[in-house]
Amino acid sequence: MIVLVTGGTGFLGQHTARRLLAQGHQVYLLGRDFATATDLLTQGAVPVVADLRTAAAVSAACAGVDAVIHAGALSAAWGQPAAFHAINVGGTEAVIAACQQHGVSRLIYVSSPSVIFDGRSHVNATEEAPFPRRFQSVYALTKKLGEDRVRAAAQEGLPTVIIRPKAIFGPGDRSLLPNLVAVARRGRLPQIGHGHNLVDLTYVENVAHALTLALQAPTAIGRTYHITNDEHLLLWDVIRYVLSRLGLRLRRRSLPLPLVRLAAALMETQARFSGRDPLLTRYTAGILACTQTYDIRAARQDLGYRPLVSVAAGIEETLRHM
Repeated sequence: MIVLVTGGTGFLGQHTARRLLAQGHQVYLLGRDFATATDLLTQGAVPVVADLRTAAAVSAACAGVDAVIHAGALSAAWGQPAAFHAINVGGTEAVIAACQQHGVSRLIYVSSPSVIFDGRSHVNATEEAPFPRRFQSVYALTKKLGEDRVRAAAQEGLPTVIIRPKAIFGPGDRSLLPNLVAVARRGRLPQIGHGHNLVDLTYVENVAHALTLALQAPTAIGRTYHITNDEHLLLWDVIRYVLSRLGLRLRRRSLPLPLVRLAAALMETQARFSGRDPLLTRYTAGILACTQTYDIRAARQDLGYRPLVSVAAGIEETLRHM
């Protein structure tokens, strides 16, 4: 199978491409800078220099491919709304149009459970959980709008699958654990909330596994799937363990979530005037303090998905690379 991976030079994109190559697929990587993906090029991946915001380039990239894994996105807790909309919505529209134009047999859209996060705890949330009336970040909003475009394309006959992996971590991650570690190194990471909130984490190889399964699962067309390690863990215990392995620790004092949200709101206001990213956002505060566990029975049943690597083993491998 010839598979185009958008965001192919990114964290998830590279792991997915590596798995596809190992399975014997021909892989095209859509990205802008291939400096970090030289090993994939050596293994036979084909670089496609393109920006998701350039529809003509995206269309050319999709010509002659059998399937597209659309992992490219602007993923951040803060940023210019126009940029999120241009990449996460406009880029997705460009990918859909290209798939339709060239008769691509399947489009896998990488979304996020953040599209259903409403700032409150979620326990074993299913894919049928409603979207919030107010999204917690522009990232979550634009990923939901991307889902809308994909569902509309499915209604028009394009074979699609939506995958929502939760809290991806692993070697090459440049956001989740590295950001927490960076704040802890500055001595500015307190526990937020009571510390008893459970979360689902997902090792990156497990997400890549789910994406490759979604390429060919016959009953997956038109459906949405949560993907996690299916291990409900105390988030702050995990954070403490990682920091202890790196010789770091949390600040002794824990802070109540309402107070942190108020402070984060002030930081966001200041950021809008200064143009500098806030130290903390209300979205991030909620993510760190609320329980977020997800039901993956649908993925188990339709995709045959089973996590290949445990969170504990994944953390050890991540620490080894860090």
